[in-house]
Amino acid sequence: MALNPDRLFPIEPEARTLARRLHAGVETLPIISPHGHTEPRWYAEDAPFGDPAELFVVPDHYVFRMLYSQGVPLEQLGVPDAGGRRAETDGRAIWRLFAEHYHLFRGTPTRYWFEYSLETIFGVTERLGPANADRIYDTIAGRLGEADMRPRALYERFRIEAISTTDAATDDLKYHDAIHASGWKGRVLPTYRPDGVVDPERAGFADALPRFVSEAGEAMNYAGYLAAHRAKREYFKARGATATDHGHPSARTANLSEAEAGQLFQRVAKGEASPADAELFRAQMLTEMARMSRDDGLVMQIHPGSDRNHNPAVFKGFGPDKGGDIPRPTDYVEALKPLLAEVGNDPAVTVILFTLDETSYGRELAPLAGHYPALRLGPPWWFFDSPEGMRRFRELTTETAGFYNTVGFNDDTRAYLSIPARHDMARRADCAFLATLVADGRLDEDEAHEVARDLAYGLAKRAYRL
Repeated sequence: MALNPDRLFPIEPEARTLARRLHAGVETLPIISPHGHTEPRWYAEDAPFGDPAELFVVPDHYVFRMLYSQGVPLEQLGVPDAGGRRAETDGRAIWRLFAEHYHLFRGTPTRYWFEYSLETIFGVTERLGPANADRIYDTIAGRLGEADMRPRALYERFRIEAISTTDAATDDLKYHDAIHASGWKGRVLPTYRPDGVVDPERAGFADALPRFVSEAGEAMNYAGYLAAHRAKREYFKARGATATDHGHPSARTANLSEAEAGQLFQRVAKGEASPADAELFRAQMLTEMARMSRDDGLVMQIHPGSDRNHNPAVFKGFGPDKGGDIPRPTDYVEALKPLLAEVGNDPAVTVILFTLDETSYGRELAPLAGHYPALRLGPPWWFFDSPEGMRRFRELTTETAGFYNTVGFNDDTRAYLSIPARHDMARRADCAFLATLVADGRLDEDEAHEVARDLAYGLAKRAYRL
């Protein structure tokens, strides 16, 4: 099962040789991880990881959503319920169940990430299955207590230069403070994610909103609410944040008058908002956040188009982020017009657009980013975070937006050990695409080497102001 050194490269001999040369120039570049979901507590406490199941299975919705789709109960996989309790805590039992169903991951990026991690971190080159599950479990478990397997040592081993976490607007960032106080030189940066106090339809919003405003010492009106956001954004910036993140159901934006926005806020604050009001409030807040980014310099990321928690039984039993978020069609051209009228022509503003609707790549996203100075395109996200998705992204966007209106690669993961695996996949996929352009006579090889470095490292560093 040893990794194929030519994995993901073109089959055609000339293009494959070119891809090898391109990849050799980017393989060992540092990792910029500007959007992810690892826990800041890991870096603050630098404690050993628990067991192989807690490392690879329990936190990774790419893994357990596939198993759930084939009838494996989440309880048996150790996934915590909505109250944080785990029905199964025996890591070996969870691992054996994973191994029994490992064939389900054939051809998926999840298998690629997992096997890359097994070989490069633990030296395991066997394919996982029921017969060797215990032996591989013991190999991994035997290493987890060693000093070089702790979060900070892995950060350095992975050649991570900077990594961002995703943090609620109500978070006190105590673990980020602890990292700074420790004197460790790793760069772990918070990202401002205000969805919990921006989306009236989000669970817990009614309690979070007044607490958020009162903790900022502001009045419970629209002006006070916006001031609370500005203050908390500055709090995040003081701890290294360079970006915000917004996971809205749609990309709709609005630009209401001050009076209209104030009236809407009062309906929202009193719990009287209709579904239409909730959508309009989210739309207004995207534009407000863009204005704030113009003022404070934080890069704005918009992740729309997910029907969150589509499975009500799983959401009720296990809470959010349990593999039940499903892509939906997303409009950008009309939806973003109010925001773009406000900040789209300002090159000092950076708004990074992501999508789960691939049909929008060539029709909407690339033309928008190929025109507005403030816009950049985020890489294939989530369901399209795969070699095929990466290739389609380049094919559909390069002709209109080029390479330099994109922002490199985001690994977007909670599974720490998959970070280098995901960057390996992205670098190989991009080198494969560039090699075909060189072989087709559309790009000189020296240019391809420069672009490859930018896609692997430079673009993300510049776009996220790192």
